[in-house]
Amino acid sequence: MTVHIGAEKGQIAETVLMPGDPYRAEWAAEKFLDDAVCVNKVRGMLGFTGTWRGNPVTIHGSGMGMPSLSIYANELIRDYGAKTLIRIGSCGGMQDAVKVRDVIIAMTASTLSTPSRGIFKELNFAPCADYGLLANAVATAKSRDVPYHVGGIYSSDVFYDERPDLTEQMERHGTLGVEMEAAELYILAARYGVRALAVLTVSDHLKTGEALPSEDRERSFGDMVEIALEAAFPDA
Repeated sequence: MTVHIGAEKGQIAETVLMPGDPYRAEWAAEKFLDDAVCVNKVRGMLGFTGTWRGNPVTIHGSGMGMPSLSIYANELIRDYGAKTLIRIGSCGGMQDAVKVRDVIIAMTASTLSTPSRGIFKELNFAPCADYGLLANAVATAKSRDVPYHVGGIYSSDVFYDERPDLTEQMERHGTLGVEMEAAELYILAARYGVRALAVLTVSDHLKTGEALPSEDRERSFGDMVEIALEAAFPDA
């Protein structure tokens, strides 16, 4: 056990999918895993471990924002031996070519700040995804005929943004979407020498104002989860 995760040793798989919402973790575990068991309820942050095509998988909530994700990712890697961590979550589209319901596979993640910023001092570290996971995710999206985009995203440290000038520059420089966790996940993966990827469903669009209706979310999020699982286990 750790301060924030109540699982016993051996109850967390080496492959962990991390949605922000703990109830989305529960939904994904029930829908995609066999014999899923709840292994964490501390502070309401649900985690489940089961198997997918015979491979052990944990689906564990990260909470909203990089500080929260940093806590769980650190403990999952350091204390439970997680080797592959894939964020599955929603994001806001930032380019005209990116449509609601599309999937973004994040190659890089720009940010103003993360919980790790202090250790880099003046260095602007460039966090990026694991190439093998990214390539597998792209191949899976192609094979499933899922509309997808590969490129840079923006990990914001605020939800209610008051920097329209920054959003304009992100759009100008080709940023595909905005979310709140991936940059810190990629930094921690680099620090610990493990694999990380973010596979995101576009649930709303900053330019058009379109938002994914609640009744359509489960179907669209299902594509994202399947891409993440097949990226982790391409031979399963």
